[in-house]
Amino acid sequence: MPRILENAGAGNGASFLWGGGRGMFSAVATWGGGNVQFQYMGPDDTTWLNVGAAISANGFALFELPPGRIRAVVTTATGCYADANQTKG
Repeated sequence: MPRILENAGAGNGASFLWGGGRGMFSAVATWGGGNVQFQYMGPDDTTWLNVGAAISANGFALFELPPGRIRAVVTTATGCYADANQTKG
């Protein structure tokens, strides 16, 4: 899976196609009180749905999603890097 954010500041990251299944969303940044929210495109193909809680410190969250579009949205944080990777099990 490609890096979904690279050295990003506030705003919406590009969206990527997720093949479905279990994964791990991870993010590191200079937080400064900000956060990054992992999102999945809703069934109306217009509305982005939050997946879990926003990350506000270097870390990760596990998730399971059907195939569809994913992205990350940064609020206030700078120098943000985020990945979404398939996991086994």
